[in-house]
Amino acid sequence: MIRAPDDVADLQRLAAVFDEIWGTSCPVVRVELLRAVQHAGGYLALAEEDGHAVGGSFGFLGHHRGAPALHSHVTGLLPRVRHTGLGRAVKLHQRAWAADRGLAWIVWTFDPLVRRNAWFNLAVLGAKVDEYLVDFYGPIEDTVNAGDETDRLLVAWSVGDEPRRPQEPHEVRVPTPEDIVTVRRRDPAAAAEWRQRVRTELGGRLAAGARVVGFTSAGDYEVRL
Repeated sequence: MIRAPDDVADLQRLAAVFDEIWGTSCPVVRVELLRAVQHAGGYLALAEEDGHAVGGSFGFLGHHRGAPALHSHVTGLLPRVRHTGLGRAVKLHQRAWAADRGLAWIVWTFDPLVRRNAWFNLAVLGAKVDEYLVDFYGPIEDTVNAGDETDRLLVAWSVGDEPRRPQEPHEVRVPTPEDIVTVRRRDPAAAAEWRQRVRTELGGRLAAGARVVGFTSAGDYEVRL
C-alpha cells in the first residue's frame, strides 16, 4: 500500500525507513522538514506491507524547462521488497499525484554508477537524461555512498504522454560496474577509478552535446554523439 502520511507518527516512520535503507546514523531527512514539505504542498508517500513501513518517497515543487515540476528528492525501498514491482508502483503514484496538480515533469537525480537504478529509470520508466552533475551533493557518509564523490545524472520523466521517438542508432556504449556499492566497500580505489571513467566517458560527452538514448541489460549507457 502506498499512501500519504497522516500525522507526525507516520512522518517518523517514513524518516526511520529512509535511515534504514541508506544505513546512516545521521538522518537522511528530519521529521520537521518532511512536515514542512507536506504542509507547503510537496509530495510525501509511505509504502507499507502488512502495516510495516518498507519504503517511501518525498519531493518538492520546482520547475523544469520552464514548466512546473515535482523534484523527487528521496525515494527508496528496503531490500526485501525490491524487485516486487513496488518501486514502479511508487513512481506511478508520484506521476498520478503530479498529474492531479497539473505538473508537466517529475525530475530526480541518481548515481550513474548504480546499474540497477539506471536500468529502472531509463529502460523501465523511460525517463530521459537531462544533465550530468559532478559531485552534486558533496560527501555523503552512509553505507550506500561511502564517502564517494556524488556525481549524479538528472533525469526528467514526462507526466503526460510524450511522443515516442523512433529508435536511434547509438555511437558509443559506456559501461558501469555490476555492483558499485560492493566495490566501494571492498576496493575504494577501484570505485574511484570507475567514478572518473564514467565522469569522463559519459559526463564529458553529455557536456559536449551527446544524448543518452538507452541503457542495456548488460549495464551500458547507449550514447548518441
